[in-house]
Amino acid sequence: MKKMKKVIYSIGIMLCVAAGANAQETTTPNPVNPNAPKFKFESEVMDYGTIEHNGEPNREFKFTNVGKEPLIISNAVGSCGCTTPDWPKEPIKPGASAVIKVHYATDRVGAFEKTITLTSNADTPSKVIRIKGVVKPDPTPAPTPSVTATPVVPK
Repeated sequence: MKKMKKVIYSIGIMLCVAAGANAQETTTPNPVNPNAPKFKFESEVMDYGTIEHNGEPNREFKFTNVGKEPLIISNAVGSCGCTTPDWPKEPIKPGASAVIKVHYATDRVGAFEKTITLTSNADTPSKVIRIKGVVKPDPTPAPTPSVTATPVVPK
């Protein structure tokens, strides 16, 4: 019985030492690259305003790389299938400007607010830009189905 208590006590001490050693481990945050590429947009929100049904669906976000290294956009994703971005695939040199083209499906009536998430090597690797606006209802009336009445003949 005494031997069993010693074994349990020894195991308990080893667990405490292991837990204490683990707690001493520190992590250092990734250093910030002072030369990293950086987006500077003319505007991060594109307001379509109130537009006609099936109106002009395309807009452009203009930006400049104000960092000291080339900016590489690896991906751009719209928040839904109605928002389609097109971005430069080649690196944008420091000081150079470029555009991100956005196509919104303007056949969808009503107010909208959508996002485009950019993934890049910039100082902020994930950047969100937004579009918003209102699409007016379709002015052409929906066709009414023609109903041919069949006369009812009494018996």
